[in-house]
Amino acid sequence: MSTVFFVCALAGGALLVLQLLLGLVGLDHHHLLEVRLGDLHPGDSLNLFSVRAVAAGLAFFGLLGMLVQARGGGALPALAAALLAGGTAVTLVAMAQRQLRRLERDGTVRLENAVGEAATVYLSIPGGMGRPGKVHLALQGRTVELQAVSLNPLSTGADVVVVDVVGPDTVEVTPSLPPEPSSES
Repeated sequence: MSTVFFVCALAGGALLVLQLLLGLVGLDHHHLLEVRLGDLHPGDSLNLFSVRAVAAGLAFFGLLGMLVQARGGGALPALAAALLAGGTAVTLVAMAQRQLRRLERDGTVRLENAVGEAATVYLSIPGGMGRPGKVHLALQGRTVELQAVSLNPLSTGADVVVVDVVGPDTVEVTPSLPPEPSSES
């Protein structure tokens, strides 16, 4: 059994070192086999079968198995400890990779997502769809400042709603409807 542990530790360690070296020269990004199950977005799945996860699992399986046997443990306790260590390593590496993939998501602001969103006039809008003013609005998790035009003149601080995208950095806005009076008796 010690030969199996040694071979696993050696193979897993060699794969980890190879990945480190490939990473140092810039060849580590998606050049080695990864298996994804299902058609989820890459950042959503827990990829237990990536080369990194399997390499870490093999290395920890082998190292802990050898450690338990070196401390006088029998084959069965060594195998149990090795399986636990290997499985834990695979899971932790897969979870870390999932978190890293989530950081790769595109952060580009898409103005079409602004339609229907509430905004506040920052720089007054003269009206008549002519010269633009500016509005602040929360879009895709951040506050953005956009040029805005409107049929009606709008003063600074006015609450508005984006109704259309009219240019690469310009939106059309209309005044927000005032809140309906409550009918308390």
